[in-house]
Amino acid sequence: MHTLPAVQMVITDLTVPEERPAALGRLGLCFGIGIILGSLLGGTLSTVCGLHCPAVAAFVANLLGAVLSFTCIPASTKGASVGAQAAQPGAPKPSVFDLKAITRLLLLPGVLPVFLVKVASGFPSGLFMIMFSIISMDFFQLEAAQAGYLMSFFGILQMVIQGLVIGRLSRHFSEEALLRASVLVFIVVGLAMALMSSVLHFCFLMPGLVFSLCALNVVTDSMLTKAVSAADTGTMLGLCASVQPLTRTVGPTVGGLLYRSFGVPIFGHVQLAVNFFIFLFLWRKPMSYKRDKAW
Repeated sequence: MHTLPAVQMVITDLTVPEERPAALGRLGLCFGIGIILGSLLGGTLSTVCGLHCPAVAAFVANLLGAVLSFTCIPASTKGASVGAQAAQPGAPKPSVFDLKAITRLLLLPGVLPVFLVKVASGFPSGLFMIMFSIISMDFFQLEAAQAGYLMSFFGILQMVIQGLVIGRLSRHFSEEALLRASVLVFIVVGLAMALMSSVLHFCFLMPGLVFSLCALNVVTDSMLTKAVSAADTGTMLGLCASVQPLTRTVGPTVGGLLYRSFGVPIFGHVQLAVNFFIFLFLWRKPMSYKRDKAW
């Protein structure tokens, strides 16, 4: 999974800005297919051939991926202008954890508002998904196998929406319109989540939840990579990828306290309130960012 930001960087470098949302969406589709097929194949191999067989198969698959990356991906995807910029004599070499470089990127025009929208808008639904294993057994009264089927349905929806829906919508609507639409659907889903009382209700609101998550991630990643230079797309995508681990770090503590104190409806209330204020912010202050150019 740690290779996903690197692949996103390559896709960003090799696509024109107009095609970037669709390309990132198709990348998410491929990633989802790999997760589902890998889970099915790993379970089958461990049952038939033992526990060591999935590890050997994973080693062979990773070795094949490494060979393909060396043979099919260009050594540099940044372009000549970026290479000339990086080769300036006397320039200090950037370190891996360069807080000044990260701060500089966040303070570029149009970057910080989009990044904050990405973090804040997806955080309430992230809390709910982190607590879903407990909610499915305690609130929905589901067995482990039934909860697994529900999450498989969630994964299939995510693949279809990322691979087929987001790309088509990006050809007809601007990224700013798609961002507003995702936040608006988050509001509706939050209201429905606050009122749901059964797993059937959750199944009905799941397509809206998946659409909002996919649209938010794809659109904000595309907007942020367009707002920085080509040399900084890797750093920016790394920052985008750090949002999910951040949610997973603080989510169990915050989500557990909310669930124990207020129950499942609190997740809908929080999502409704947070995204309502974000929608007002987006309506009053349009997201502006710089298009890619030869820096």
